[in-house]
Amino acid sequence: MNKETRLTICEGHDGTETSNGDVLIFPDMIRYRRLTHFDVDTFVEEVLVKDGEWLPGTPERLKGSYVFVCSHGSRDRRCGVCGPALVGRFKEEIELRSLQSKISVSPCSHIGGHQYAGNVIIFGSKINGEVTGHWYGYVTPEDVPVLLEQHILKGEIVNGLWRGQMGLSEEEQNKSYELRQNLSGETNVGNKTEELTQTYKSEMHTAACQSQPEEMGCCQENGNSYCCEYPAFPEKLETQDANVGTAKVISDKKSSKKLNSRINSVKGGSARKVCAMPTWFDSWEREDMYAALAVVCAAASVAIAYSCYKQL
Repeated sequence: MNKETRLTICEGHDGTETSNGDVLIFPDMIRYRRLTHFDVDTFVEEVLVKDGEWLPGTPERLKGSYVFVCSHGSRDRRCGVCGPALVGRFKEEIELRSLQSKISVSPCSHIGGHQYAGNVIIFGSKINGEVTGHWYGYVTPEDVPVLLEQHILKGEIVNGLWRGQMGLSEEEQNKSYELRQNLSGETNVGNKTEELTQTYKSEMHTAACQSQPEEMGCCQENGNSYCCEYPAFPEKLETQDANVGTAKVISDKKSSKKLNSRINSVKGGSARKVCAMPTWFDSWEREDMYAALAVVCAAASVAIAYSCYKQL
């Protein structure tokens, strides 16, 4: 396999455009329909390893934009809280603009960087036909109209939320970010984003936000904010791969820490509203819990063994 590939599971429903067993491949922008677990080995060998076609199926060309939102609640509570709210808002705004045939949005499994929740990946073709994939972090329902209007419809990257681009090296991503800053100026971009956000302030009461359980402490009305509020951002940002797709994604290197830190410092200057962070206990991963239990059990076993030895 000469291309780095990441697998992401997304929601599918039989009888819809994306059915169970479908495999979407980016940046190729193709889809194979209704694979079963019996097909996985040959599919991986023929398509991902040999970069060919899977003969039992016929690849379909994908059109439009594809939005994937991390909603993997069992992996991290932040994604489980923020993800469904974002998916609901995306679907509502897409329907308001009658763009159902041009934009697809789906919740997906863990894509890395859950401390940046909500995490959104957007794949689509530029005017010249080039397929790009962009990763946005700290996205809230308030930002959804901005991403639709600015990124998907106009092809302009939202710098304040941008975390990286598929297929670019660390140096290339830094240059891309700095070039956009030099061309438009961070102040202009910030004003533009704020203007677009304010345009939709009156529409902030969404069914997705209101449907969140009250005990989660998220998406509660708070003045002019209609989603989760957490004023402090993590000081240390871990490097994450910005190149994630539903089935196949090509990347050269990881996104840079410098780039993420710079974006974070820009965001720190504005009153961003992000999903409430759970306590340190809630943010533990399942593997961390198992490891801690294993250490405790091992210590208890040693203590018992030593006690028995002393009694001999």
